[in-house]
Amino acid sequence: MIVQLRGTVVESTLNSVVIDVSGVGFELGISGSTAAALPPVGAEALLFVRMVVREDAMTLYGFSSREERALFDHLVSVTGVGPRVALSVLSTFSVADLYTVVMTEDAKRMSTVPGVGKKTAQRLILELKGTFAKDKSLGTLATALPEQLPLTSSSAHPTARADAQAALLSMGFTPQEAELALAGYDDDQTSTEDMLTGALKRLGMGA
Repeated sequence: MIVQLRGTVVESTLNSVVIDVSGVGFELGISGSTAAALPPVGAEALLFVRMVVREDAMTLYGFSSREERALFDHLVSVTGVGPRVALSVLSTFSVADLYTVVMTEDAKRMSTVPGVGKKTAQRLILELKGTFAKDKSLGTLATALPEQLPLTSSSAHPTARADAQAALLSMGFTPQEAELALAGYDDDQTSTEDMLTGALKRLGMGA
């Protein structure tokens, strides 16, 4: 069983990464949160791994932390929730946010996850709440700060980046996708329009 990989990032997208480990390339499915935490191509990365074996395939999934991997394990144990939906949940919420959503039984927020309807949201909360209550390591995350950029500037006027990020969120992209798509842009040198155009291209929406 492969539980972690350390190697060079060969290529990465919002939902997958290829890691070169001693000349062998491993492709892993990842969440938006992990994508945002990855170093640039050519740098070394450490990913905590889960291998899912099915009759027709063996698929690897990578996570930036042990806590995210543990949540993935909890999510796929829920009836009707597969790896794709689990990654969608982890792309929408940070580890701390997901814990809070479950423990406060916030089905409305849970149903904002792409691919999760009202019934699935209620089932996720019902089945995960008991598990989370018993998992003290996850319980400590309830007061952790979400690992994402603020949506607005602390100043009276929003920055160009904040405006672009708000626009992406209004289009249905997750905070993690928006953060990754806007990475590297400078408020002092790039307009909101240029940021948004570039971000959409990175997200596969532009020409």
